[in-house]
Amino acid sequence: MSTSSTTPDVDQICAFCESQIFEHDPVCVRDCTVDCGSPVYFCNYACLVEYVDENDLTTGDACEWSP
Repeated sequence: MSTSSTTPDVDQICAFCESQIFEHDPVCVRDCTVDCGSPVYFCNYACLVEYVDENDLTTGDACEWSP
């Protein structure tokens, strides 16, 4: 699996709150389970966490634990 890294445009907006990412502490995320699609940019970790929660992206993605 190979990926390339590029700097986003100066006016790139956050995938969650639509703020310009470089006005904050930007985070870039890629889904590399298949193909490493296009990067998604967030202005900070709080927006990333809210995006994950609102889209149920953790459902079914954890190991099962049994006491």
